[in-house]
Amino acid sequence: MPTPAFSALRPDWLSDPKVWRTEILAGLVVGLALIPEAISFSIIAGVDPAIGLFASFTMAVTISVVGGRRAMISAATGAVALVIAPLNREHGFGYLVAAVVLAGAFQIVLGVLGVAKLMRFVPRSVMVGFVNALAILVFMAQVPEMHDVPWAVYPLILGGLALMVFFPKVTKAVPAPLVSIVVLTAITVAAGIAVPTVGDKGELPSSLPAPGLPDVPFTWATLTTIAPYALAMALVGLMESLMTAKLVDEITDTHSSKTRESVGQGIANIVTGFFGGMGGCAMIGQTMINVRVSGARTRLSTFLAGAFLLVLCVVFGPVVSDIPMAALVAVMVMVCFATFDWHSVAPKTLKRMPAGEIVVMVVTVVCVVATHNLAIGVVVGTITAMVVFAQRVAHFTNVTSVTAPDGGSVVHSVTGELFFASSNDLVTQFDYAKDPDRVVIDLSAAHIWDASTVAALDAITTKYRQRGKTVEIIGLNRPSAERYERLSGGLSSTD
Repeated sequence: MPTPAFSALRPDWLSDPKVWRTEILAGLVVGLALIPEAISFSIIAGVDPAIGLFASFTMAVTISVVGGRRAMISAATGAVALVIAPLNREHGFGYLVAAVVLAGAFQIVLGVLGVAKLMRFVPRSVMVGFVNALAILVFMAQVPEMHDVPWAVYPLILGGLALMVFFPKVTKAVPAPLVSIVVLTAITVAAGIAVPTVGDKGELPSSLPAPGLPDVPFTWATLTTIAPYALAMALVGLMESLMTAKLVDEITDTHSSKTRESVGQGIANIVTGFFGGMGGCAMIGQTMINVRVSGARTRLSTFLAGAFLLVLCVVFGPVVSDIPMAALVAVMVMVCFATFDWHSVAPKTLKRMPAGEIVVMVVTVVCVVATHNLAIGVVVGTITAMVVFAQRVAHFTNVTSVTAPDGGSVVHSVTGELFFASSNDLVTQFDYAKDPDRVVIDLSAAHIWDASTVAALDAITTKYRQRGKTVEIIGLNRPSAERYERLSGGLSSTD
């Protein structure tokens, strides 16, 4: 009999046959879908298709153990391929592998330093734009597979979509994408239909990868050459991985360790580099297949996605090569439809949503689609959201004035958040010439956030004193008082 402690530590898939079946089938579907993606990204990076396939295997298997987000898929990705392609083209494959290892080290350092905490500054409107842009990019990646192809491709894609829509109404015991892939492959092979297949993308590997050190001189010159590419890869990989983890958190209503995920991505890239892989990060499209379409929730599906990928390529290469690309295109189109947040663009939603939020979402989508880089879109979208927020909060600052009955003093009550965007206009809201000789500025309903506000208050008091009037600032809360006392009088070059 297992002890209670062992039962608590035992994964769900060991004790629940239904979960076990779901995870295995999900891993098989993702493994199949990874093959053409990995081959395509290998072409982008300028390396042999086997390199991308091996990288997807080592990334998925390693991250299933060390990652912080269960059921998330990491493999070779287009974003990473775009970053390291110039290095491979200009210096050779050895430098690419060395950059992957160094990028993994950078990611571990960034993870330990707490870079994952920056994710709390990514607003929801950016997240929605990120998801919608991802769906658009994934669909755009399928368009070449539907252009200038035999006419039979189109009914096959439509048939695959129909199977994925209606088969779950019959049973959910087997993932609909897997059924679609098997049925379409059987039809094309049995009927001898000539359509593009997985084998047309490139030759599948026939042996296991072997570990080894990067074939580069271990010199300072090598380090300076690969460091910029490695840092760019580390940042892009972490951005996509953490955004994907946050998305899966929302879909599954569970929490994940972003710090562990950051470190795990670094470890996975180091392992991948030592096996001669091109590196990678979280794959949102494949993760959506795993989590949303197939219903996977544990690390087993991630591990099996990598394991099945290798077995399918090495052992069942000839069979996998016969899978029509139309079947995989249908799966990815369904993923696009399921990933896109249709509620965010519904007329009722747009009418209720503040204009600033819509602008942030649109900017994020446009930047991602224009650059084909999810990280750039997230950064630009977040900066836009901060500007919109600053402008919105700045308008909440108000000054109301009450003059004493005898006309000898006036109390200016300031309301709102005082920071660089609002405090710059604060100076113009006082009548320095006509105010009485005694001026009281009441900040009970305000808060001082930065040095710009202290400098503005210094400017206000200086203008009054130049006219021979006394100024008293009252009502400061403790943080504001401490900031004011520390900075007041020391910000102007004339002091």
